[in-house]
Amino acid sequence: MNAEFSRTLSLLRQEKKVSQRTAAAALGISQALLSHYENGVREPGLVFVVKACDYYGVSADFLLGRTLTRDGATISAEELYDISDEKNNSIKGGVLALLSKKLLVNSIGVLFGLLGKTGSREAIQAAAGYLSTAVYTVYRRLYDANPENNPDFFSVSHRHFQAGLHEADMKCCEAELADALAAHVKAKGPWPEMNHDALARDYPVLYQSVLQVVHNTGERVNALSGSRKKQEKK
Repeated sequence: MNAEFSRTLSLLRQEKKVSQRTAAAALGISQALLSHYENGVREPGLVFVVKACDYYGVSADFLLGRTLTRDGATISAEELYDISDEKNNSIKGGVLALLSKKLLVNSIGVLFGLLGKTGSREAIQAAAGYLSTAVYTVYRRLYDANPENNPDFFSVSHRHFQAGLHEADMKCCEAELADALAAHVKAKGPWPEMNHDALARDYPVLYQSVLQVVHNTGERVNALSGSRKKQEKK
């Protein structure tokens, strides 16, 4: 099947709080065979997949990693919940968390607005991949910091994550973004106006957040450069 199937099969059993022996008996197979399925050593047949879906109460698409919803339903853009649509929404954790969230949500809104104006599907997908991996990285660091959390939750192994495989993914997405934009230039595709007046006009509320993020990031990057220069002089 695929690695996602094995991981999901194991997580569903752990979520159900049953042993491999108990689950195997309910599914009509041996514990050893179930262990092989959960570890990706062997691939099950269709009969087992159907039994597993019934036992864990999920769809085959969810078990196979084809959808994030347990009933197998696909999610459209219109159905996705958007916290930015809420009025007076707040995040527990203080003013800093709320401010940081707003700056990033607003800035990403501008980014995808600009990318959307290019009409480049490849550039949009590459940018989404890059930012998604950044979100994944922060979430995983937070998750892994608590030793009580299930270490098998992620399909990327701890060893590969520690080795920086996710960073390689981000660099690949960044390269794909550069290639997509270069191809768009060559094809003489449309480009959004990105001067100060145009951005302030098109994104009167959100543009200020972009300026703040650009400023804050610039300060951090320049600080790193300054630190290196000081060390070189010593």
